[in-house]
Amino acid sequence: MLLQHEEGERRVAERVRSIVIAGGGTAGWMTAAALARVLGRDYATITLVESDAIGTVGVGEATIPQIGTFNRLLGIDENDFLRRTKGSFKLGIEFVDWGGLGRRYFHPFGKYGIDMEGVSFHAYWQRLAGDPQFAPEFGDVDTFSLMASAARANRFMPPIDAGNSPLSSIAYAYHFDAGLYALYLREIAEAMGVNRVEGRIVDVERNGESGHIDAVALDSGQRIEGELFVDCSGFIGLLIGKTLGVPYIDWSAHLPCNRAVAVPCASAPGPLTPYTRSTAHRAGWQWRIPLQHRTGNGMVYCSDYISDDEAAATLLANLDGEALADPRFLRFTTGHRQRFWEANCVSIGLSSGFMEPLESTSIWMIQTGIARLLSNFPDSSFAEADRARYNRLMIEESELIRDFLILHYHLTDRTDSPFWDYCRTMEIPERLAEKMRVFATSGRCFREHEELFNDTSWFAVMVGQGMRWARHDPVAELLSLAETRDRLAHIAGAVRASVDYMPDHADYIRQNCAAA
Repeated sequence: MLLQHEEGERRVAERVRSIVIAGGGTAGWMTAAALARVLGRDYATITLVESDAIGTVGVGEATIPQIGTFNRLLGIDENDFLRRTKGSFKLGIEFVDWGGLGRRYFHPFGKYGIDMEGVSFHAYWQRLAGDPQFAPEFGDVDTFSLMASAARANRFMPPIDAGNSPLSSIAYAYHFDAGLYALYLREIAEAMGVNRVEGRIVDVERNGESGHIDAVALDSGQRIEGELFVDCSGFIGLLIGKTLGVPYIDWSAHLPCNRAVAVPCASAPGPLTPYTRSTAHRAGWQWRIPLQHRTGNGMVYCSDYISDDEAAATLLANLDGEALADPRFLRFTTGHRQRFWEANCVSIGLSSGFMEPLESTSIWMIQTGIARLLSNFPDSSFAEADRARYNRLMIEESELIRDFLILHYHLTDRTDSPFWDYCRTMEIPERLAEKMRVFATSGRCFREHEELFNDTSWFAVMVGQGMRWARHDPVAELLSLAETRDRLAHIAGAVRASVDYMPDHADYIRQNCAAA
């Protein structure tokens, strides 16, 4: 017992007792709120340093369903959150002109149909879609996705307990004002004991022996010491890059876009669409994110093929309504830090890397960075094994998302501009090339390890971008053609009935979570 007591006292003595977060915005306040919620008030002090004079990027207005897990961790009421952030719901992303001019498809959340006899639903659909007898009736895979079908009809509701009905498994995410979300999280974090300090960091002090960060100095003259530092300073990477000198891995050869211009506009008359839209242009693409009070818009582009002025003009010419602000430009390099965690500093958010908002992964990378920090939380020794595991997992996550984004650019028939000629013919990572070879041969998609995007996502984009398969999975022939047709017809009918049951998206918001 005495030895156990001494060991317990030693562990307490080695506990990290002070955490300093450099930077606010979405990344900073997500980190602060999550650490405060999980660690509690007595584990360590948490101090967040931010300056009102430094703006945030705030492009993360569209999310993926995993954001719901984060909000539930904090005990957030969904309706209150949407009222406060003027948010709307998201069932997936519509892609326009990506696979070819005049073509569009939908990448839905959730699954297509249901797997049968241990075989993927995709294989059964491919069997019928590839048969001239059945293709006219079953050729549109969206008819087997409740999320895609509801999005087309501008319907939304959260899932209900409805047995085997598709209404029991509605998958969704949110659109929201990222600045308002940060303020919302700040209230939550401060209520849990996080201390916010206003000021701009002008100096970072390092320990002469360990090389660790000891403190940050502010323009006010205040000095803030800490044991664990979290760099949420944005693209500048004040701690991880400028201070600790961790190099940046550049992925521009595979993801060539390096600029963005953003502008909000008045909401369009007509339905409030429950999905994000991504429209490809000749040197990049445009996002459209509908909120309750406005529409968020932006153009992501490559400066090698189009000027800033041309990009802004393209964006402004394709708005739903009157622009509500001047265009705001951002510069970035796709890629990530060689190490996300160095010494006693963990980089989260844009300081750790950026892969553009094509599939709404920016906030997810913040979320997974926080979750993995908590699951590998250090003591004051900052063990190399903990840091190495964190870095390996974050690099793997980044590479798997990167490959999925590359697919959108590379798998295209567009030949109308030098930008698309480059993307269509560029070399791609071998892991992605293997996925494409497997699909082209047998129509199969696989999820690698615990990667973010599952087989449904890969399937949606490969089919949507126009990729064909030489043959379907032969195991799908476990069912006869007649039974396969009957089962798929039943699934499509269940989806149609579910869409008819769902309320209009705008009506649902009006009745449950309308902003003041």
